Amino acid sequence: MLAAVLGASLAGCSSTGGKRAEDARKAQAAAGKAAVSTPRWTFAMVTHSGDGDTFWDIVQRGAEEAAAKDNINFLYSKNDEGQQQAQLVQTAIDKKVDGLIVTLAKPDAMKAVVKKAVDAGIPVVTVNSGSEESRAFGALTHIGQNETIAGEAVGDELNERGRKKAVCVLHEQGNVGHEQRCAGVKKTFDGEVQNLYVEGTNMPDVQSSIEAKLQTDRSIDAVVTLGAPFADTAVKAKDSAGSKAEVVTFDLNAKVAAAVKDGTLGFAVDQQPFLQGYEAVDLLWLYRYNADVLGGGQPVLTGPQIITREDAGELEDYTKRGTR
Repeated sequence: MLAAVLGASLAGCSSTGGKRAEDARKAQAAAGKAAVSTPRWTFAMVTHSGDGDTFWDIVQRGAEEAAAKDNINFLYSKNDEGQQQAQLVQTAIDKKVDGLIVTLAKPDAMKAVVKKAVDAGIPVVTVNSGSEESRAFGALTHIGQNETIAGEAVGDELNERGRKKAVCVLHEQGNVGHEQRCAGVKKTFDGEVQNLYVEGTNMPDVQSSIEAKLQTDRSIDAVVTLGAPFADTAVKAKDSAGSKAEVVTFDLNAKVAAAVKDGTLGFAVDQQPFLQGYEAVDLLWLYRYNADVLGGGQPVLTGPQIITREDAGELEDYTKRGTR
């Protein structure tokens, strides 16, 4: 009986209270009002995103929503080249920002400038990539998924589906997170995994490279892409090659969710990019306001979650609004 009462109570909260909270949040945002009265600190986020990558649009949106709530002046910049990304971080340091959020896809290029920020007294949170380097570089904490564990989850799922030979498509050379993903797949997959390096900024090249690989080796029965924008291209390559390989992907967006739902894609691995951006800003705010540090020195994990056909429909509305 108690369980029934609690269930009814929770259902009421989700259908009424949750909607009121969402409406209130939207009204605050529309009015440009923060939910807190703390000083208007400036936080900068510098990522390794390339142009047109929907994943980073979701990360940025999460950060912007948290910034609006926390009365933060939020600055965003990006460059997929390590040295240029480091220069953008230096620019943020020169502006004397109150907090810094960075990705460490190419940690060697970022190590010195992150140390400069820490030495300058700027609290740093790392997101998405670089969980193994984050603490050593002096960051407060890391928010994201463990890329090796995520790859291992993919290998396990491919085993469940009876796959025997996979190609792992790496679209950004030098990205340690991508290497860790494919290495994770190899670790748990009972079959064979081959890495295929492509030029991610050139989608026609990506498609032709995957197509050629599938035409050359008809025994490949799984294609693993490492980012949502590349999943649809891999499907086109598979169709052009006349291959029956199953295409699966890391990361989620509206197009991927729809494709998983209709069976065009086998499954996706979600690491919740909105949460990465939102929590990065929120944790910096908590540190500035109350010296709080979440995670106890360990990474704060936002994934992986395997999204199958049964799950995709539940997330479709969230992907359409750009938050998953």
